[in-house]
Amino acid sequence: MAITFWQWAAHLPLLCSLVGLASGDNGKLASAHGVYNSSVTPDTLPWNTYNYCNAPHVNAKHYSRPPNAPHARLVYLNTVIRHHKRTPDNLYPSENELNSAPWECADFLEFSYGGGGAHIFHKTDSPPWHPFLSQIWNGTCDEGQLTKGGLEDAIRHGQDFWSVYHHELGFLTSVNEQDIFIRTSTETRTFQVAGGVLVGMDPSMATKTFPVTTQPSPIDSIPPRYPCPRADAIRSAFQAVPAWTDHLATNTALKTRLDATLGTAGLDAWASWYDHFFDTFSSRTCNGHPLPCNSSGACVSDADAATVFAIGDFEYNYIWNAAENATAYSQLDFGVFMLELAQNFKLFRSGGEPHKLRFYVGHDGTMIRLAALLGIGKLGPLRWPALGSEIVMEVWADESQAHFVRVMHEGTPVHALSWTPLDAFIEALEHQIPSDLFAECTSN
Repeated sequence: MAITFWQWAAHLPLLCSLVGLASGDNGKLASAHGVYNSSVTPDTLPWNTYNYCNAPHVNAKHYSRPPNAPHARLVYLNTVIRHHKRTPDNLYPSENELNSAPWECADFLEFSYGGGGAHIFHKTDSPPWHPFLSQIWNGTCDEGQLTKGGLEDAIRHGQDFWSVYHHELGFLTSVNEQDIFIRTSTETRTFQVAGGVLVGMDPSMATKTFPVTTQPSPIDSIPPRYPCPRADAIRSAFQAVPAWTDHLATNTALKTRLDATLGTAGLDAWASWYDHFFDTFSSRTCNGHPLPCNSSGACVSDADAATVFAIGDFEYNYIWNAAENATAYSQLDFGVFMLELAQNFKLFRSGGEPHKLRFYVGHDGTMIRLAALLGIGKLGPLRWPALGSEIVMEVWADESQAHFVRVMHEGTPVHALSWTPLDAFIEALEHQIPSDLFAECTSN
């Protein structure tokens, strides 16, 4: 059933308290149910509190074996995560004016070289004499670039993952190409997060090489990026009805304030949804930057940022989970990735899987689609996938050697997917894949 904005808006004050948050200095956005200003969740909050800057994930301190099968053995893993902290991926028309502090990314080396060539690393420079400097911040960062804090979070993510699947369970014995397969999107930040995770698993990987697989960028299924006009048409249709348009109309005053401060009036990309505002605010607060202020002294307030975060949750849940035809939309534009997952588990079932772990590094769009198509959104509204968001699909063998799947979402078992027969799990994956995906994507 599609959820209307009025149904959602009835809970908006609560949602704002959940995601946003106590007022205070710019960037100090945290509450009992959401953190937007630090990768470290305060000790006063539950460990699995929603933390947009660094999602909770599996770790030895809070991990437990399946309680209904105490003697079962872990035999296979597929894991999907979102990359960690980065600079904003969207820019204001006068970006330089709105950054009181430069963005610095020279605090760790970003290597990019071909085998057999010099070990070069790239540096970003925003020269003060550049005629178009107004369109980017001062400093040494590009848009959408992984920050040092993001790399550090990725390393810790790898440490926590290894603490469970190596130290606690003894399933992964070493970091090697035979046991572990890694695939990322074509974005540099996903390569770098994969490298951070590997070093977290094994510090000696900092001086070694390891293959990371990608698909050609025009058909990459992880963001996803392959063309699917029919999916685009479905999304356009369910974003043209009151269940969607009402929330834009309801927040006209907010949009007017933001446009006046940020110079975004009249720009379609900033008017059709709150994705860009969410990105530019959360990237700042997670990386210790203040919310933007313009040259006249007008600033985005904590209260308005909190409302944007709540609206962002509504929009992501609506588009990929709650809207009428949201499932059909995700099946089309994420069906290729679901096909890959189904093939992985079928290969394991047949005894032909050479790897113990397949590890994917993607984006927020990857995680929201996967959560929705796995049915996690049936248990309650989905929130915007946090940085480092994680879904782990474990396969266990019980004492009779029957195989069962347990899904972990943000470090916690998903109740409805806590002990699913492998055959049934594969059937559920295949159910989300259109029978002729290419034809259905390209048909009128």
